[in-house]
Amino acid sequence: MAINWTETQIEEIVNKVVVGIQGNRTLSQSTWDSVSYCGRAFIGVYEKMEDAIAAAENGYRAVRAMSVAQREKLITVIRGMIRDEAPIMAALGVAETGMGRVDHKTAKHLLVADKTPGTEDIVPTVRTGDFGLTLTEMAPFGVVGSITPSTNPSETVLCNSIGMIAAANGVVFNPHPNAIATSNYAVDLINRASRAAGVPAVLVASMAKPTLDTANVMYKHPAIRLLVCTGGPGVVRAVLASGKKAIGAGAGNPPVIVDDTADIPKAAKDIIDGCTFDNNLPCIAEKEVFAFASIADELIAGMLKNGAYKITAAEAEKLAGIVLKDVKNPKTGIVKKAVARDCVGRDAKVLLEKIGIHVGDEIRCIICETSFDHLFVQEELMMPILPIVRVHNIDEAIELAVKAEHGNRHTAHMHSKNIDHLSRFAKAVETTIFVKNAPSYAGIGFGGEGHTTFTIAGPTGEGITSAKSFTRLRRCVMADSFRII
Repeated sequence: MAINWTETQIEEIVNKVVVGIQGNRTLSQSTWDSVSYCGRAFIGVYEKMEDAIAAAENGYRAVRAMSVAQREKLITVIRGMIRDEAPIMAALGVAETGMGRVDHKTAKHLLVADKTPGTEDIVPTVRTGDFGLTLTEMAPFGVVGSITPSTNPSETVLCNSIGMIAAANGVVFNPHPNAIATSNYAVDLINRASRAAGVPAVLVASMAKPTLDTANVMYKHPAIRLLVCTGGPGVVRAVLASGKKAIGAGAGNPPVIVDDTADIPKAAKDIIDGCTFDNNLPCIAEKEVFAFASIADELIAGMLKNGAYKITAAEAEKLAGIVLKDVKNPKTGIVKKAVARDCVGRDAKVLLEKIGIHVGDEIRCIICETSFDHLFVQEELMMPILPIVRVHNIDEAIELAVKAEHGNRHTAHMHSKNIDHLSRFAKAVETTIFVKNAPSYAGIGFGGEGHTTFTIAGPTGEGITSAKSFTRLRRCVMADSFRII
């Protein structure tokens, strides 16, 4: 961990929790399933989507009746419970999905607790003039249907829930099938917090067995007024095709440019820290590097000092054959490359062992020099493998980085002290997040300014979502009156 202000929090909170874990060891399967944890049945988890939506409708009526102060009191309780139970959800996430790191997932939960906006994000606007007064307020949609991923399951549920409740919505989730227990633990936490705050209603609901069928029920149900999807291209397309108002947070393949004016030792450390955070699961994480040839050797040397292991071109080809598999579309017959599920979010040493290289825990990233056309550059791996492409100048760097980003308009990074270079890349790449001279996670407020989110809506344009993203605008007009000047 490279972010000092969270290390203390993590250490303190981990010491308070007795869950039988240390480091990256995971929980026993016997202690949890999709509807319970350690013998405690989850609140708000249903077998049928129709029942979950009905519960969320009741939750909407309950939260709609609250004052803003009551909603904020509830959110305060939620934040406290997230802090207390962050290590449990982190361990559960690793145990269920096999992806990521317990310490980093703990840090992400603390980030959600501390930097997800609440009711302070819901601010009305007023306009007065010769013709009177107009008030515009942010109103709830009603019941929000949310699709959540396996990469950041509980983090996304919690972050979305805080924002959606702050906006006075009810929520129903259809979690990723590979992270049901972790997602539903977070749903249960929200509802336990609701009861602790004196609100007996189920405010957020979820499925015991989420499927494509339950998702389709959600898409078509008349009570669902807004859909929010955090996931891959396929599920985002399905949500956008629903005919409902939708917020889509899709995939990214964030490039990094390092030019000859950068602080190279810092850039090397920042890039490795960002790339390896939760084993590269966040979509904002550094996926490929474009380094000026004049500083590439120094950059690589700095990476090796910060936990990287460099493999040869032959070893990279061997590893690519393992972490990327041919997948045939049954409808079109077209064969495409797809990441191997059992490699996503795994430790660098685990991936290296697959090609016969044995290293210690100090190795947290695999680096290699490749051409621009290499699969490691073109595919979003979501694992701590970082390809490095040498470039000759800023023109070549920007051209290749923009192509590698594939028009996702998600996230890009640059290490430079040249304002012209930074400005040119930012304009050319058009990403929702652009991080300069820092690890990627600074882009979501982790060691950087600004609020956090795990729903980054590039495809639909809402960007770094927050409570106001889950509202609709309502206007109230008083003509010819109530202007005091």
